[in-house]
Amino acid sequence: MRTLFLSSLLLCSQLVLAQTKLDKQGHRGCRGLMPENTIPAMKKAMDIGVQTLELDVVISKDKQVVVSHDPYMAADISLKPDGTPVSADEQKKINLYQLTYAEIKKFDVGSKPHPQFEQQQKFKAYKPLLAELIDSVDAYAKAKGLPQPMFNIEIKSSPQTDGVYHPAPEEFVQLVMAIFNNKNLSKRANIQSFDARPLQLIHKQSPDVVIAYLTANNKTLDENLTTLGFKPKVYSPYYKTVTAETVKACHQQGLTIIPWTVNTKPEIDNLISMGVDGIITDYPNLF
Repeated sequence: MRTLFLSSLLLCSQLVLAQTKLDKQGHRGCRGLMPENTIPAMKKAMDIGVQTLELDVVISKDKQVVVSHDPYMAADISLKPDGTPVSADEQKKINLYQLTYAEIKKFDVGSKPHPQFEQQQKFKAYKPLLAELIDSVDAYAKAKGLPQPMFNIEIKSSPQTDGVYHPAPEEFVQLVMAIFNNKNLSKRANIQSFDARPLQLIHKQSPDVVIAYLTANNKTLDENLTTLGFKPKVYSPYYKTVTAETVKACHQQGLTIIPWTVNTKPEIDNLISMGVDGIITDYPNLF
């Protein structure tokens, strides 16, 4: 019994030590608690103790970098300017790449109850510009005496939707990196994507920028790195594909491993016990 107790105590102490080093990332701010990818969601995540704000960016018709997961007004979260809900049938027709930012900002993406997140607070909110979000959370951190947050910025693109829902990678990267450089994020942010193309461009043009490669498949680390064509600083696989062997392989190659999106305490603790370097979650309060 004493041996069992000491083993349990050791495991708990290892988990606590790992959590102190863990990069705690709030997915879309804190999607489980606040409307996703909004400025209030980012502020709430910072209040909880998140170090890194994970967010997504798309491009508007007038070439603005907009914080949004989907390149259209998703039915789950969107109300039209007149207050009526966006339907599932019409959501993909409300294409952000075909709307100016002034038009995008008129949609309410915070008031509609989300079918997957019952704890999510509801209030009127809009999709912010990336530059506005950065300025707002930095000002909030200063006012509250909080550390300046890190940013994990995801470029939402794919070869199938070039020119339809977003510009080609060259222009997409140019627009995002203009904000990245203007806000001096080189030591405070990384760029991530499932699409290898923008990551390859950034790696070539700005090799000092930290790159995170997102994956959602059962391929090996080496297979995915072959697709990417270079070794990124961060490897971010879907959490259910992560094994102890995956973590070991990443560390052997000098990579940081940060799985997404982990939404229960037991799963978070299990991944921490494997030795992951960070966790992306909708519920940063679980930390």
